[in-house]
Amino acid sequence: MYRRDECEDTGVGPAIVQRTIAQRSMRVADTVRAILFDLDDTLLGNDMDHFLKAYFGLLAPHVAAYVPPEKFIPALLAATHTMVDNTDPGVTNQQAFVADFFPRIGRTMDELMPVFDDFYATQFGKLRSQTRRLPEARSIVQAAFDAGYDVVIATNPLFPDTAIRQRIEWADVAEFPFKLVTSYEVMHFSKPHPEYYLEIAERIGRQPSECVMVGDDWDNDIAPAMRAGLQVYWVNTNAVLPPGFNPRARGTLADFSRWLTVGQLGRWSANGA
Repeated sequence: MYRRDECEDTGVGPAIVQRTIAQRSMRVADTVRAILFDLDDTLLGNDMDHFLKAYFGLLAPHVAAYVPPEKFIPALLAATHTMVDNTDPGVTNQQAFVADFFPRIGRTMDELMPVFDDFYATQFGKLRSQTRRLPEARSIVQAAFDAGYDVVIATNPLFPDTAIRQRIEWADVAEFPFKLVTSYEVMHFSKPHPEYYLEIAERIGRQPSECVMVGDDWDNDIAPAMRAGLQVYWVNTNAVLPPGFNPRARGTLADFSRWLTVGQLGRWSANGA
């Protein structure tokens, strides 16, 4: 979560708050123009519970000379919750985190940002062993670009760009020219807020109904994306389908790849055949 990057607002958020969820009915686009991919457990095998435990295990000792772990970890978790709860379109996730975190630990940004920068440069890469590459991920991202779609990495923007870019590299899709990678420096909302998805659509110049969200997590990826008016594809073959959810909008990542390559996008939605 934290880099020395400037915390200025990029100015995108205020336009989005006016697009309320009530104004967004579920509309099925005739043509899908953008594909949003979740990262962890969608394009990259990564059990976040295990990953975060290992992450804390590396980060806390790295900053222990400045903040003892028994103080650092609770402050980190509390500030992260504050960031997730933020719905102010004029405040980036980074700004929300910084404003809450540093007063809790009694240290300044100038003191600790170089320590965090060093952690992401030298230690974060060790967490690669907690993840696994999914062989189908690269081919499906390539197919999306080959078909001319705007492609977004729509991961929960609670980490700095460097931590997300490294995980994208672990997934073997780092060299693709993504339209947007959502990080805490640039986003004003996070999952599971529908406004997160509206902000993505705003940033890439698409209507929500022109976008498909592809993700594994119902509560964070699928339900809020539908509330925002996006089409969805649920990467899950085990859970019970909610009433009204189109079974054709659920399957494996490989299943979605087949839909994409035969030109089926735009012919289905979450709530219709």
